[in-house]
Amino acid sequence: MPDRGGGPTGPRMRVGRPSRRVRTLLMTLGVLAVLGMAFTMFAGFWTDWLWYRSVNYSSVFTTTLWTKIGLFFVFGLLMALAVGFNIWLAHRLRPPLSAMSMEQQSLDRYRMGIAPYKKWLLLAITALVGLIAGASASGQWRTWLMWVNGVSFGQKDPQFHLDVSFYAFDLPWYRFLLGFGFAAAILSLIAAALTHYLYGGLRVTSPGARATAAATGHLSVLLGIFVALKAVAYWLDRYGLAVKSSDFKATDNWTGLRYVDANAYLPAKTILFCIAVICALLFFATLWRRTWQLPVIGFGLMVLSAILIGGLYPAIVQKFQVQPNEQAKEAPYVEKNLKATREAYGIDGAEVTEYTGTSKTEDKTQLRDDVDATASIRIMDPNIVSPTFQQLQQMRKYYAFPDNLDVDRYSVDGTDQDTVIGLRELNLAGVDKQNWINNHFRYTHGYGVVAAKGTTADSEGRPAFTESNLPSEGVLGQYEQRIYYGEKTTTYSIVGGPQKEIDYSDDQGEKTTSYTGKSGVNLSNPVNRAAYAVAFGEPQILYSGAIGDGSRILYNRTPKERVEAVAPWLTIDGDAYPAVVDGKIQWIVDAYTTTNGYPYASRTTLGDTTADSLTATNTNRAVVAQQNQVNYIRNSVKATVDAYTGEVKLYQWDTEDPVLKTWMKAFPGTVEKKSAISDSLMAHLRYPQDLFKVQRELLTRYHVKDATTFLSGSEVWQVPDDPTNKSGDAVPPYYLSMKMPDQEAQAFSLTTTFTPNGRDNLSAFMAVDSEAGTPDYGKIRVLKLPTSTTVDGPKQVQSQFNSEQDIAESIRLLRGGDSEVEYGNLLTVPLDGGLLYVEPVYVRGGGLKYPLLRKVLVTYGGNTAFEDTLDEALNKVFGTEGTTPTPPADDGDTTTQPPTSGDATVQEALKDAQEAFAAGQEALKKPDWEAYAKAQKELEAALERAEEAQAEADRSGSGGSSSGSSGNKATSSPSSSPSASGSGGTGSSAGPSSSPSSVSSPSG
Repeated sequence: MPDRGGGPTGPRMRVGRPSRRVRTLLMTLGVLAVLGMAFTMFAGFWTDWLWYRSVNYSSVFTTTLWTKIGLFFVFGLLMALAVGFNIWLAHRLRPPLSAMSMEQQSLDRYRMGIAPYKKWLLLAITALVGLIAGASASGQWRTWLMWVNGVSFGQKDPQFHLDVSFYAFDLPWYRFLLGFGFAAAILSLIAAALTHYLYGGLRVTSPGARATAAATGHLSVLLGIFVALKAVAYWLDRYGLAVKSSDFKATDNWTGLRYVDANAYLPAKTILFCIAVICALLFFATLWRRTWQLPVIGFGLMVLSAILIGGLYPAIVQKFQVQPNEQAKEAPYVEKNLKATREAYGIDGAEVTEYTGTSKTEDKTQLRDDVDATASIRIMDPNIVSPTFQQLQQMRKYYAFPDNLDVDRYSVDGTDQDTVIGLRELNLAGVDKQNWINNHFRYTHGYGVVAAKGTTADSEGRPAFTESNLPSEGVLGQYEQRIYYGEKTTTYSIVGGPQKEIDYSDDQGEKTTSYTGKSGVNLSNPVNRAAYAVAFGEPQILYSGAIGDGSRILYNRTPKERVEAVAPWLTIDGDAYPAVVDGKIQWIVDAYTTTNGYPYASRTTLGDTTADSLTATNTNRAVVAQQNQVNYIRNSVKATVDAYTGEVKLYQWDTEDPVLKTWMKAFPGTVEKKSAISDSLMAHLRYPQDLFKVQRELLTRYHVKDATTFLSGSEVWQVPDDPTNKSGDAVPPYYLSMKMPDQEAQAFSLTTTFTPNGRDNLSAFMAVDSEAGTPDYGKIRVLKLPTSTTVDGPKQVQSQFNSEQDIAESIRLLRGGDSEVEYGNLLTVPLDGGLLYVEPVYVRGGGLKYPLLRKVLVTYGGNTAFEDTLDEALNKVFGTEGTTPTPPADDGDTTTQPPTSGDATVQEALKDAQEAFAAGQEALKKPDWEAYAKAQKELEAALERAEEAQAEADRSGSGGSSSGSSGNKATSSPSSSPSASGSGGTGSSAGPSSSPSSVSSPSG
């Protein structure tokens, strides 16, 4: 053989080989690298297993794992066998001799080059395609589990009369199998064609036939399989029309058949199926005929038919049959869509009733009395007062409250009270000295619940706390106050070992504790420590002396993370909320089952539908699966997460939901029966916000039930923008205890308003009963305003507030200096045919870091009031007298009686309070913080003496008077106390900078 390499012709040059030591070192490094990669993979797997076992949901881990492994190996092996077999068969069918041509001579070099490695090359190719296919198939574990465990919906689609479960559970699996078949056929065809070409079975430039008979038959069969799969695809596409989304002017994300689908696409798919079957048979026939003529003709006919029948014909039907008479043609299909959409989103039971929007009662006094019976109007906005909670109840910098507090109801003095509630959670950003020990061993948990009445404020505009201080104390009684799991707890902690934790601080200094719960993973095992050191990228976990016997690592600590981890088949609501239940703080998490396979039901994107002015500023309130498109949703599961132990419990809430039943079959034992929910927990369950927001968005169009109105678009509503800010985002729904016109008593409800599309006047008011455990829970009531008259909507009401001269002047004064005015939630309450609007107004003034309630805006029937308290504003709107009683005189004598000793004591105490207040104001001007603090103490003592004296006078019958907002026990006599006169208290129009509480004391 001539030398073709062009290398040296002299003696061979010796190439230096690495020494044995170097080779050993390289081999050792290689082995260590492989072991390191293996241990990294093992660490992730092992820590996951340990975590699931620690929360007692190991069955979720094992079921998911084995399902993924099974799908990986089955479909990976099938793909490898399909591709490998066709490569082997193509090699086996190679011609014995290759043609003498330049093309084949060039290929000879490649054939000779790979000859020694043919088996290894075949294994490498099949392994590669098998790994890719297996990894793709393992991602379909949800589809497989839903198919194999699917239960019947008990409802049939109106077109094909198949159970809805076929579309929700079966069709997605069939489509996956079809896609896998297409991939296997195409890869096998490519691999076989390349092998035939390499070994001479296919020729491009060689003389003679372009393909051998064996190659022709082999490739024809593969093409026939591909076309046969296309025929199956055409057949499944017929059913896919029932869940197909399309653009339709009646609504976005229209789903289901329309006239052109039923009368053009459906028959077209059937015809194309028949043509594809014939074409596949022609390809198979080449095994005997050995010619491509008929299969190519058949394939060309199929392509032409797809263009003409599948594309052109439906366009002609749409143009010449549907468009000239669209309403008549589309009406039957729109009715199917209306019915299916209302059923799929649970709005089919929504009651839409006519509501006049104007009051029917002329007796204003009666209306004023009806307000208290109709609604417990919440003037504490949980989305405004978080900084107030923070400033007054934070206690230590390493505690914090969420940006948006929650609304719940608690029994206070035997009466259910709407309550604003938040947890004092751990805030590591407030730790002065940041280091690994402090961040993960010493500062590990928050402490205590802080709660306030939702319907009242104290005399200075602050929340009227019912649970406060550190440790927390109040109406909630005794409960475990340590919060190891919360919305702000996003890092891991290592507890229970030799390192003590900071519990809380009081006047005697810091208290320490050691976690005694069974939560978390034990780190006593060195393998566990090594695994977590790798998984968390923190080597100190492996060797730190702060870890010892009893040490446990806590992670995945937010309620939403924990519920999503133990139930990955659920969609989690954006707002988890805390409640004190049976001596424990429990996070309550609403969870949904969803599918996008409900026939004829229009789809919605959860992230878009659930967005509002709160989620825009607080991403923690966003629904977990933001981009999921669904057309069926149920609040099927109520979950709880213990704030101390981290224990997760899932309760079946919707006992009829077939999707939940399917998942309960797939993961038996993970969801407890509804009957396991205790009465104390039931008292705090409520209707979830995200489901409500999805339903209200659908009801903007689907409140109508006839196709003609739906198609005309004349009754389309919209969710108004939040009028209290300039974000341009939708107004959030509000929780409120209220009574709808057909209800006998108040019920905890979730409410919203609607306006006509493109306009600002009110078109409807919607409320859903949120009292869990009652027969009416989940009942949607919609009050529809007449289209012939105009009723002001939220934006117009807010505009009236801002434009009325007296109110605008008061707002200007409140903004004096560098004060800021913040508008609270604009609440809407149906009252006697009209609509009552109430909005609290908060002020941050001067150096004050938190908002205080200063005014309340109320409007009803065109009358508007802007007063210091809700009662005063309601009295002014309805033109009624104040509620302060006047002591009767003896024997009809109307002369003012001289004050008794009790009255004199009250007056003396109030005089002392006035002097203390004045002294405090003088101290602020200097400023002299020591004198200010002293004056504040004297003021507080004087007011307490006044309250005690007033109470004693009332008991002795001395005729002492008392007044104030309902439920406000802090103000004994607003008309004469310093906090209600001049610039103090809620009635101040000069802003908080002139109030005794308007400047933070040095200790605060």
